[in-house]
Amino acid sequence: MMILPILTYPNPKLRQKSTPVEHFDDNLHNLLDSMYETMMERGGVGLAAIQVGESKRILIINIPRPEDNIQHKEDLLEIINPTFLTQEESIDWEEGCLSVPNFYESIKRFNKVSIAYKDRYGNDKILQAEGFLAVAIQHEIDHLNGVLFVDKLPILRRKKFEKELKKLRNTKD
Repeated sequence: MMILPILTYPNPKLRQKSTPVEHFDDNLHNLLDSMYETMMERGGVGLAAIQVGESKRILIINIPRPEDNIQHKEDLLEIINPTFLTQEESIDWEEGCLSVPNFYESIKRFNKVSIAYKDRYGNDKILQAEGFLAVAIQHEIDHLNGVLFVDKLPILRRKKFEKELKKLRNTKD
């Protein structure tokens, strides 16, 4: 498998709405495997296909286990064509994103969600999640809809983000 380049804000492709997956074949499996390698290489817990330039309704999540804070491959979730079934209880969660490096902010999310999705073979699945996993699912599904976590910031915090980003860019030039 290969490490894929990650698109970063403000790349306009990150604003595209992803299309459903129709073929559950070797191409999909190779993309999922490469996404996993890329996510692990970059120290992420989730990655949507659009972040590596593929406008498909695909995301992966691998939350570290609480007992050892390690991401175990057997805990990897490969989620294709997800739809929310339920969303409950509002919480604030400190989020970051591989496409918005070095920026973290508290975002309002649901603490409990359930989703319907397909696995890499096209099998129908249902997942109920809460806490960190629920937040990660919402964050990655937002990517599939062309939404970044910074879009959810109140206007003053959003302006602070834009200002910090501009300063970072100016120091790189």
